[in-house]
Amino acid sequence: MNPVNVGLLGLGTVGSGTATVLRRNAEEIARRAGRGITVTRAAVRDLARADSLAIPGVALTTDANSVVDDPEISVVIELIGGLEPARALILRAIDRGKHVVTANKALVALHGNEIFAAAQRRGVMVAFEAAVAGGIPIIKAIREGLAANHIEYLAGIINGTGNFILSEMRDRGREFSEVLAEAQALGYAEADPTYDVEGIDAAHKLTILASIAFGVPLQFDKTYTEGIGAITPEDVAYAEQFGYRIKHLGIARRCENGLELRVHPTLIPQRRLIANVDGVMNAILVKGDAVGATLYYGAGAGAEPTASAVVADIVDVVRTLTADPGNRVPHLAFQPDALSDLPVLPISEVETSFYLRMRALDRPGVLADITRILGDAGISIEAVLQKEVNPEHSHLPIIMLTHRVVEGRMDEAIARIEALESVDGTVTRIRLEHLNAE
Repeated sequence: MNPVNVGLLGLGTVGSGTATVLRRNAEEIARRAGRGITVTRAAVRDLARADSLAIPGVALTTDANSVVDDPEISVVIELIGGLEPARALILRAIDRGKHVVTANKALVALHGNEIFAAAQRRGVMVAFEAAVAGGIPIIKAIREGLAANHIEYLAGIINGTGNFILSEMRDRGREFSEVLAEAQALGYAEADPTYDVEGIDAAHKLTILASIAFGVPLQFDKTYTEGIGAITPEDVAYAEQFGYRIKHLGIARRCENGLELRVHPTLIPQRRLIANVDGVMNAILVKGDAVGATLYYGAGAGAEPTASAVVADIVDVVRTLTADPGNRVPHLAFQPDALSDLPVLPISEVETSFYLRMRALDRPGVLADITRILGDAGISIEAVLQKEVNPEHSHLPIIMLTHRVVEGRMDEAIARIEALESVDGTVTRIRLEHLNAE
């Protein structure tokens, strides 16, 4: 059987990694796919730089449209990133009856509904395993491996940069800004690290995972996002004293009245496996009603880990080239006409436990005032840590862990606490999840 010709859009880190893996493992890949897979053309921004990669047999061009329009190419692999021209090129490829593989999480999160609808009409596949968690096959696991399950929740460390920063803060007591600078020097973080440290990158990925897990349309605009820039070494140390670690988690949970979609710093018990995922590694915990809790761990970025997912998608596409489109695995796991209108809850309606840190005067009645405000709001306290007085400061730290409460009620209580004359400045609040497997 003739090999399948594919075209690459982008020969950067992931693009060159994909070409390398396809070439190095060509025989093994052909045995799995049932036929050979050949990269025949690639679109690049800089021909001189691309020539230095020395990819034999691949015709290089700066005209991406010419790759998409090539009648000999059956599969277009989009690895240029960003929203445009990636969106236009993917839609053009679909319109020409070509299958698409992409690693573009922002594009899928923001424009996936449009892209998948176009692919459905045209009878082609759009595969996007590499868009979430690099080489971890989490999309396939949820969409196919856990298809028998009613998914209850998922919680993931899905941005390696943020996890590296929090790991360094915990292990070495370093400040956020210092570790961020090191992450940039090591190439883990971009010159503009906003997407990583503010949780936007993780929110893109969570949006995709939640759609597949719960059968809802992609809704990035409804995902609550909070970064890690306000986390201090003191918060990390206090969390450890209580038996918790702080991780930047993406959490999606099905509730009676809707769906939670949120990315934020989170205290989780040290004994949980996911609490011990350090450095730039990723991990996703998925709880299904039949299988229970399952954990997926691995490299969330990098040339060949991501290429592993891209090539796996190409193999899937090649396997189904002769299949009836109606029998293919749906893009978002559920049949397009069976997606749910389950509402996404605003963060004020989400129920969780909390870590609270504040500075208050060391005098009788202050702690009683604070606990009374919490009690009036129906918030019960799990633990309190009150540090010794520093003679140089009139205020001392008070750290509390609470039981679960609706966030809106916590907002009201914090506003009242901050209004106390005895409390200095703002109250630091970090959400807490036990992630029980029961």
